[in-house]
Amino acid sequence: MPIAVLTFDFDPNVKLVGDLTVRWGSIALVGAIIAALVLAGLLARSGGLRPDDVAFVAVGIVPGAVVGARLGYLIVRAEAFASTPELVLDPSIGGLELGLAVVGGFLTGSYVASLLGPSVGRWLHLAALPVLLVLGAGKLTMVLTGTGQGLPSVADWATAYLGPGPWGSLVPALPSNPSQAYEGLATLVVLAILTVALLLGAFRSRDGRLFFVAIGLWAVVRAIVSTTWRDPVVAAGLTAGGLIAVGIAVGCAVALLILTVRRSGPATDAPPAGQADPIAWPDPETRPRF
Repeated sequence: MPIAVLTFDFDPNVKLVGDLTVRWGSIALVGAIIAALVLAGLLARSGGLRPDDVAFVAVGIVPGAVVGARLGYLIVRAEAFASTPELVLDPSIGGLELGLAVVGGFLTGSYVASLLGPSVGRWLHLAALPVLLVLGAGKLTMVLTGTGQGLPSVADWATAYLGPGPWGSLVPALPSNPSQAYEGLATLVVLAILTVALLLGAFRSRDGRLFFVAIGLWAVVRAIVSTTWRDPVVAAGLTAGGLIAVGIAVGCAVALLILTVRRSGPATDAPPAGQADPIAWPDPETRPRF
């Protein structure tokens, strides 16, 4: 059996009060979410949006993300729910799928953003970097729980989990590809590249294109990393989750093309002659607080 260079032998749980225990991965995930929300608030302030509205959009993301994640899990594990599809409504059975969670969160979050006044494009522009941060850092937190291990590997960077755990992968002591680390690190690299691009003056028009570039690149990364997962191959050398990621990348490319064509076309913001401006929310800085 291959010998892993990186081995983890620690208690993945931390005892808080009495018998109450929390996994280190959960604590790290909460930290990643808080960091993403703080970043979103800072970007909102610098972008002329109300920082406190970030909370409304964040709450709006949750239902779509949960529903999308469960639907994605139903697709990925279709054989397990073939005879009893209603079990997908039971949160105690099975898990979540990240790709469609992002899609669902995008839909409901965009709807909430549309109610807040500024264009949805401005909110999508703001969300690009925080979303990449929580996706990348969130994946890395899985290293602390042994979840997301990939196929067995003899690479120098193969990882194995020793001790009683409990760990999140089957046969955790088997040296394997750290697929969760691959995806997390690659996503943070995408975040770094887009941050540099912004600092150099790219994406000056806050019309949402940055968001679709960010999610599209993340989806490409996820599709590539999916070739190291333990899930069965479905088509074209990809798992079901990998195919979902490809679909997301294609959808982002189409959205990016549409936005680019619209931007290069004639301006349509001004109302026809003799027609009053449409009713709109007051400016974000002057709108009363909720």
